[in-house]
Amino acid sequence: MCRIFGFRSVIQSQVHRSLVSADNALMQQSGRHPDGWGVAYYNAGAPHVIKSVATAMDDNLFRRVSGIVTSETVLAHLRKATQGGLSIINTHPFQYGPWVFVHNGNVGRFAQIRDELIARIPPVLRRYILGDTDSEVLFYLLLGNMARRCDLARPGYPIAEVIAAIRETVAEIVALAGPICERDDGPPDSTFLTFVLTNGTTMVAHQGGKGLHFTTYKRRCPDRDTCPSFGPECESPSADGYVKHLVVSSEPLQGENVWTGLGVGEIVGVDWRMQMTRALA
Repeated sequence: MCRIFGFRSVIQSQVHRSLVSADNALMQQSGRHPDGWGVAYYNAGAPHVIKSVATAMDDNLFRRVSGIVTSETVLAHLRKATQGGLSIINTHPFQYGPWVFVHNGNVGRFAQIRDELIARIPPVLRRYILGDTDSEVLFYLLLGNMARRCDLARPGYPIAEVIAAIRETVAEIVALAGPICERDDGPPDSTFLTFVLTNGTTMVAHQGGKGLHFTTYKRRCPDRDTCPSFGPECESPSADGYVKHLVVSSEPLQGENVWTGLGVGEIVGVDWRMQMTRALA
């Protein structure tokens, strides 16, 4: 299916290597995921989303965007379509206000349950669904459950409330679509709910059947002698839960980062203070 990449850091960093130049960078994977790409990054607290229906490997715009993006928060997606046609409005990331969302997976029986899922989304959010993908409906269903807990515009939206909304959303979809498929190579029409959500400060990822890995430190940071934010947590697991960066990816990327795979139903994220949380959905 799709490939996703999320980056959150205490300092502005360029992600060109992860997106373009490493041997297994996101662009190199686009031959297997050819149905469009999107990159979201934050500038002055606001998300900027750039999308294309071209294959990233063949698209000079992908190289240009990846080469200039320097941000504390980046979210990227390569699409392999399962629901919905090839168009910009069906291409990830999806955005509402400060929130940006990417999904790797599928909602089983989506054609049969779409109307019921949409009916559960508050009308004030429902009207912004423009495409015909299951991913966009999943995003707005999650936002609706979040909006009942806290103001979506709050910069420091509590990560505990995001996790509670994820649990509620996953339970709703499973009740209608059937259980999450726990085999990454399972039938493509099964239910897979792997996704990443951010508002630029809080970032949360859920492993919903499709593989997802995360890293918070490197074996040795190449910038350890020059980076003003360097600390022991940059080269070892955090002792107090606070991290300097969180990267999530469909598969481990080459380089110095130390990667950990998430199990099905696991959630990992950081809040606006960069305190990491790991939980079960």
